[in-house]
Amino acid sequence: MPAPADPEADRLMTHAETAMGTVFSLSVVPGRLTGQDLRSALEAACATLHHADAVFSTWDRQSPVSRLRRGEAGLGDLPPEVAQVMAECQAARHASGGWFDPWAMPGGFDPTGLVKGWAVERALAVLRGSGIAAAMVNGGGDLAAFGSPAPGRRWRVGIRHPWRAGSLAGIIEVGAAVATSGSYERGAHLIDPATGLASGRAASATVTGASLAMADALATAVAVGGDEALAVVAGIGGYAAYLIRPDGSERATAGFTFVS
Repeated sequence: MPAPADPEADRLMTHAETAMGTVFSLSVVPGRLTGQDLRSALEAACATLHHADAVFSTWDRQSPVSRLRRGEAGLGDLPPEVAQVMAECQAARHASGGWFDPWAMPGGFDPTGLVKGWAVERALAVLRGSGIAAAMVNGGGDLAAFGSPAPGRRWRVGIRHPWRAGSLAGIIEVGAAVATSGSYERGAHLIDPATGLASGRAASATVTGASLAMADALATAVAVGGDEALAVVAGIGGYAAYLIRPDGSERATAGFTFVS
């Protein structure tokens, strides 16, 4: 059985899983779900994450997306999830003003900047459908939640500071979804779709909103486009963003607030 994640909320249980090149944590308030039913719900959510990894991995040469990138398969030959994610990528490319563009990546279509958030949402939906009272799924800083971790409380998460080890840039409450993107862990891996070169306009970018798949893509966009992309996100209803620039200065759109 997972161990309590919060000593002030003894109903809160956590489970960790590795998939898609990162660690996912599933924090749940079981409610009336116990025993094998609870274990089955966690296993089903984890299976969803592993399935997404198998379908969308760009490292596995035999994955459906890798075959698509090499031109060895068309959409009709692949699992239906590929077409679903591609449609969400098209919507995110349009919403971001082109700062997020999976079709402009080296090697061909690469949905990495959106698909982790998409997978987290699907895992959370499994937990919600199982009858669990509340849950939050966190995949390497991209997280989605529903319900309350304890009576009268909301889910809260800290945004890691890109340079100060062990420090937070701030703490925010999670309404539905939060995604953070930056180059402070993996180096200069974010590509400007206009130039095909690594972008250095942001140290860290965080986006909140209703959909984690969209927030994930928009966080990638702001991490690539800096202030220009931040201005685009500011015009998207229901989403807010926070940017830490390479010089350490900060800027946030309306609606993005830290809690004390």
